[in-house]
Amino acid sequence: MMLESIWFFLWGLLWAVYFVTDGFDLGIGMLLPFLGKDEGKRRAMYNATGPFWDGNEVWLITAGGVTFAAFPKVYAVMFSSLYAPLMLILFALIVRGVSWEFRGHIDDPRWRKLWDGCHFVGSLLPALLLGVAFANIFRGLPMDATGYHGTLVSLLNPYGLAGGVLFVVLFLLHGATWLAAKTEGDLHERAGSLAKALWVPVLTVAVLFLVGSWLDTPLYRNYLRHPALFLVVLVTVAALLGTRVFLGKAAYWKAWAASAVTIAGATFFGVIGLYPNMFPSRLDPAASLSAFNASSSPMTLTIMLVVVAIFVPIVLGYQAWVYKTFSHKVDPENLTAGEVY
Repeated sequence: MMLESIWFFLWGLLWAVYFVTDGFDLGIGMLLPFLGKDEGKRRAMYNATGPFWDGNEVWLITAGGVTFAAFPKVYAVMFSSLYAPLMLILFALIVRGVSWEFRGHIDDPRWRKLWDGCHFVGSLLPALLLGVAFANIFRGLPMDATGYHGTLVSLLNPYGLAGGVLFVVLFLLHGATWLAAKTEGDLHERAGSLAKALWVPVLTVAVLFLVGSWLDTPLYRNYLRHPALFLVVLVTVAALLGTRVFLGKAAYWKAWAASAVTIAGATFFGVIGLYPNMFPSRLDPAASLSAFNASSSPMTLTIMLVVVAIFVPIVLGYQAWVYKTFSHKVDPENLTAGEVY
């Protein structure tokens, strides 16, 4: 049971790391039509995330790989029950990745506008659909011993949509804060002002989501059994409040760090509430998939743990080096260089 619990925690941690890292560049992609009012600003927005986005998405692959190797039954059910939203997410991420490279290949405003639109959609859809998917997992999926009985439309229930909106506004705030920290001039000022304006919608949606979680999910069961777990909620709330305080002081890197803690805390709120379930069933509790009835063999989990202990620090070290190397602000004078987007 110890190995299964460790891997359940690591599974949740990898999703949290992905949401924190890729969340800000998804947020900036969604902000492109609103803050990218001219080509200079749009190029600055692309280059604020250009060195980071592909490394950030490594954590999505890692989270998916861990699901496949550590919890193969969950992976199988996930790609059968949530096939439509997962494929939409995949295609959106592909189009978004291509947009970085293709928009500059032809010097035509219409060509760039096309790929800017693809970049926006490719950022919005993953944020929205990941929120919808995880909210439905928190709520419980309509499955029993005979299989999954839901559709894409059934996933768009009020609680699922609330989860989607929560992810969107969290990532918008995360992205606006990063953009304010990485840019100068008018774009810097507008991104900072927008981040402050976004804080109230984030707080509002977060409160509504917490209330909805109480009314429509069993997430609070573990918290009521072990009240000390509410510390996770308190830390998350404190981080969200800290984000606003740092935004007010124009301390944008500190605000971004507080926003990162908020996203990680929101993820762990759901993960802790789920434990030990990973795919709970709304129709038949006996059909739920948990860390214990859906995991690989102890030998597989042990070998994976050794591999993770060796290679994850290497990945973290490399990514820390990338973030430090490109921590400087985007310089508009350098946007004409050949190696920038």
